[in-house]
Amino acid sequence: MKNIISLLIFFVIIQTSQAQTWQKLTTEPYAGKQDDICFIDENKGWYINGYGKIYKTTDGGKTWEKQIEKKGTFFRCVAFLDSLRGFAGTVGTDYFPNVTDTIPLYRTRDGGKTWEPVVYKGAYVKGLCAIDIVREQYINHGQIDYKYHIYAVGRVGSPAMMMVSHDNGETFESSSLDVNAKMLFDIKMFNKKEGFACAATDADISKSNALILRTKDGGKTWKKVYQSKRPYETTWKVSFPSKKVGYVTIQSYNPDTTVKQQRIAKTKNGGKTWKEVNLCQDSKAREFGIGFIDNNTGYVGTMRSGYATKDGGKTWEKVDLGMACNKIRIYKENNKVYGYSIGVNVFKLIQ
Repeated sequence: MKNIISLLIFFVIIQTSQAQTWQKLTTEPYAGKQDDICFIDENKGWYINGYGKIYKTTDGGKTWEKQIEKKGTFFRCVAFLDSLRGFAGTVGTDYFPNVTDTIPLYRTRDGGKTWEPVVYKGAYVKGLCAIDIVREQYINHGQIDYKYHIYAVGRVGSPAMMMVSHDNGETFESSSLDVNAKMLFDIKMFNKKEGFACAATDADISKSNALILRTKDGGKTWKKVYQSKRPYETTWKVSFPSKKVGYVTIQSYNPDTTVKQQRIAKTKNGGKTWKEVNLCQDSKAREFGIGFIDNNTGYVGTMRSGYATKDGGKTWEKVDLGMACNKIRIYKENNKVYGYSIGVNVFKLIQ
């Protein structure tokens, strides 16, 4: 009887795994890499791009409404607390051409119909590359309620800065991470104290190593937990399918085309230590986004294509995620898994 049950479970796992496919959605054409997408449920979400545009869907990506087009703004990251309150970060000036907007973070209180600059205390933030939100449960006048802690970091090309809010985004404070890193690309917080940041050691890419930082005090202090030994490298995006297992993409900008090995970093002990895992041998497969459904099943986006693994990165196979897939969002809700990714195109994970 036990053998029969085990076989049934095995076949259910295989069928579920095989049923996962990515479907390209119809969106407005974009010439390059679009950077971020987020959803508050399976149907309602937003994506942004470097043309200063923000789009919204209420039907799971079947149709999209352009909510804003802000000339001179390069939107780099987006996150929403609920159907009304959201934030969009910009990469800032002096990095990409024709970008004039010096405001690092915008907020909306009406679901994206209107946006306003976020006022913050602290050092000037040149630009942002990622936003993460921690939802904390607490008792509010005898009722269960939620408080939101918001963490934003950037940027590519330096400087390394962070913005934090502990009151649902009403107020923000900024701080410099210059003593720890020179560029920041992504952040993942488990709670309001513990988390990780994807970083690089030097603003000069020819001297840079990929770097992962860990905080235990909400970003006040950071400790290096991984650093690559090769030049021309940065980290990029992070995915933790569980508290113990996590993955980070490692980017190589080495101009030597004979250097073909692409790698990711993996932890099995909650980020205390990291080991490199081989992805593919392709000098043009520069890595971007990463997203894991569970400890073993996940996806990586590269400049040329996507890759999928079902065994925690031991083996990989190509999967269509479009070119330059920069962000992969995996969501688990009511025993259901769904996901969205964005790069040159927008894709939806279908099960």
